[in-house]
Formats: sequence, C-alpha cells, structure tokens
Amino acid sequence: MADIVNLRRARKERARRERDSRAQTNRLRFGRTKAEKAVDKDRAERQREALDGKQLRPNDREED
Repeated sequence: MADIVNLRRARKERARRERDSRAQTNRLRFGRTKAEKAVDKDRAERQREALDGKQLRPNDREED
C-alpha cells in the first residue's frame, strides 16, 4: 500500500529545497568578502596601469 502524503507539506518542502538551492548558487556567485573584492580591484588596477605603460603613442616613437 502507498504512503499517505500531505500535499501541502510536500509543496512547502519542495519550495524550501528550491530556495536553498538558489541561495547556495547566489552564495557562490556573489558571496565574496570585502577583502577579496579589494584584492581583485587592486589587481585589475595594477594590470591596467602596466598595460597603459606599455602603450605606444605617436609622440613617444623615436624618429629614425
């Protein structure tokens, strides 16, 4: 014989699992600490400055 299932409880449990799953995904996507964000921002700034320093401009070229 089949088990009796309370549909209201089953719907609530399914919704809870979906919310938990969505929360876990968001924690992975957006859950970075302020220090991690600062490190990434600093790294990007240093890379941009290094690239800008290597850029050739028409006035910077030596005339042969």
